[in-house]
Amino acid sequence: MQHEPTRRTVARVLPVDVEQQRVLLLLGCDPAVPEVRYWFTVGGAVDAGESLAEAGVRELREETGLVVDAAALGSPFGTFEVGFSWDGRDYVNDSTLFAVGVDAAVADISFDGLDLLESQSIFEARWWTPEDLEGDGRAVDPRLIDQMRAAIAHVREGQE
Repeated sequence: MQHEPTRRTVARVLPVDVEQQRVLLLLGCDPAVPEVRYWFTVGGAVDAGESLAEAGVRELREETGLVVDAAALGSPFGTFEVGFSWDGRDYVNDSTLFAVGVDAAVADISFDGLDLLESQSIFEARWWTPEDLEGDGRAVDPRLIDQMRAAIAHVREGQE
């Protein structure tokens, strides 16, 4: 029996290392397919009563330990839709992308805010240049490289 995918509104945040023009990504897996690991952006579904920016900063805190004010996200730099399967369920995410500049040299990344399922499916956080990730070949979505470049440009424009 086929089920309709769950449609979600999602905020995704790309922290940008302003000094070295890198983006913080997470390495994880679909719990239903744990042997396949891939890099993806921070983010998740908007909870009832949350704005997109509020959801973005909550997800950033939960998934990386980085704390920023919702106002620091500024305006989104893009949107996209993606369908996928996760833990045996089908989803369609209507995603809004935010970028925020951070100082990677002092950023203290922590997975302490992950829930149980996330802690079993997120393994690492790493700063990547788009070019280095292209060579790695484990981006979850082929649009990720372009999204990283757009996030870096968005943060750079905000500094001018």
